[in-house]
Amino acid sequence: MSHGQVWRTHRQYAATAARWTADVWRKEADRRSALRAQRKPLVADARAALTRARAVDPEGVTSLRHRAERELRTAKRRVPDPMWLFATKTTAALGIAGYIYLPQVPTRVWVWSAVALVAAITALTVWVAVRERDTTSLKPTAEESALLKRLQPQHWKDHAEQRGLAGTLTGRPKLTEAGIVCAVRLDGQWTPTKLRAAEDHIRALLGARTSLRIQIKAGKQGGWAELILRTRSAADGDDLKWTPERRSLGVDTVTGEQVTVPLGERLLIAGRSGAGKSVASRPLLYDASEGATNALVIIDLKRVEGRLWDHRARVASTPRDVVDVVDELETEMLERLSILPKGQDTWTPTAERPRITVVVDEGAEVMTAADKVPYETETSDGKTRTVNRSALPGLESLARMGRAACIDLWWMTQKPTIGDGIPKQIAPQIGVSICLAVRTPAEARVVLGEDAQAKGWNADELPVPGVALIRDGKRKPDPVKVRYMDKTVVIALPDRTPWSRTVPPTVESAGAPTLTLVKTTAPDEPATDSAAARVLKAIETADSPVRQKDLASITGLSKGAVSKAVKTLTTGGMVVRTLDGRLTATRGDESAAA
Repeated sequence: MSHGQVWRTHRQYAATAARWTADVWRKEADRRSALRAQRKPLVADARAALTRARAVDPEGVTSLRHRAERELRTAKRRVPDPMWLFATKTTAALGIAGYIYLPQVPTRVWVWSAVALVAAITALTVWVAVRERDTTSLKPTAEESALLKRLQPQHWKDHAEQRGLAGTLTGRPKLTEAGIVCAVRLDGQWTPTKLRAAEDHIRALLGARTSLRIQIKAGKQGGWAELILRTRSAADGDDLKWTPERRSLGVDTVTGEQVTVPLGERLLIAGRSGAGKSVASRPLLYDASEGATNALVIIDLKRVEGRLWDHRARVASTPRDVVDVVDELETEMLERLSILPKGQDTWTPTAERPRITVVVDEGAEVMTAADKVPYETETSDGKTRTVNRSALPGLESLARMGRAACIDLWWMTQKPTIGDGIPKQIAPQIGVSICLAVRTPAEARVVLGEDAQAKGWNADELPVPGVALIRDGKRKPDPVKVRYMDKTVVIALPDRTPWSRTVPPTVESAGAPTLTLVKTTAPDEPATDSAAARVLKAIETADSPVRQKDLASITGLSKGAVSKAVKTLTTGGMVVRTLDGRLTATRGDESAAA
């Protein structure tokens, strides 16, 4: 290597070392500047407290003044020197120490000191390189660079008062995969809730675009809040198209993890029109209809989404179909609970009696259209009369008791309001809430809980479509980008035999004797060991007609089971009502009804 090449190599190394030193100097200077901007107000507060203490105790005879002086000294010590002053002090101290002590140092100590210095410099270089290494490879965009600059404590301090944010001060902002995160110190009367109400002032101070999503929540300690600017998503770059290999519901935009919702939960899926509610539910419907021990029932009066799944699910698309399928489900539930082995809390799904997921699409429409459905029945005197039947009591019963029988209710609605879009008896039974974009904070509170907004569950601020909040008691209020499952993908799924009670289950597979209700007008052929048989036996053995409300205590059945049994027996002609509404068994003639 020539002398010129050696010189150029040395210059390159020197330039690299100079750039590295300048970069370290700049970062350390910025760190010290941020700490000074953050902690100097604390010195001013401590100095003001000392002034008040001196006014109260000018002689210094109490601990009030001494404590204030001690707090002021502590606050001053916590404020670091500027980088130039720190370097000057360090150089002066080293120079004075060298001038005094170096002539007295033996040669051997010089040698070992040189070795130790080289080792220390090498270790420091490695430590700084590891500490400053960008492990995330995140590079700020032009928008993020501007926001990071405006979030610096000095810039915030200079402009906060003009924007009505006096008494707040930012910490050092950080760029993450989910956006920019910055701690905010709250002085005086400021609280995270009050700061959240001042979001417009924060947006103006930062010059942030209107569509940028801003989250403000309580910090890790009192007097602090956490400001999050969702400039990016951890789901960016992920292929969100659903495939059998990617069966998750979606991707967490903060952590990037795959989000799944297991079967066996009672769900509420809500979102305004166009928010992507149907698309978001398709991966869940696939899981509910896949496998030998899973069955899917869809109640869809709009006849849109249910039509896509009719080759894999039992679909009810008319009010009468809804009432009939709910009656079958309720009967199935009662039978499963009646033969559930002692000591077992939950039914074990089998191929003959699988886990049944009941999906009510657009619950508000079901509550209206399937509430009073006319049915023609024949009375004991041979006349025909019309009675109104409703599917809602059966759905409420499924919500309350269906989980133990492995019959789970999923309620979907565009209008998440109690009593209008969600029945009052069903809303408290919901275990998992999936909320896409809604119109008002009130609707978000109905779906996600009354404490939703206070804890960051702001579904009314979600973008449309395809972004949801999932509250199951474990997750944080991190938005989830749901996977896209196209209609053609649903139609192309393999066919499955829909569930129906018309196909009797196999006794051996159920692990217990199967109960069959025999509908007959003959009084000598009662159904054995079923709810209807127990009710019929209680009526027959009574000395006089029985009131329906007394049958629950006589038979030990629930009121719902008694009501279902009475309806079956009266329809089959085995029981008739007297003029005063009591129940009596038929005896081969109609004299009992007179």
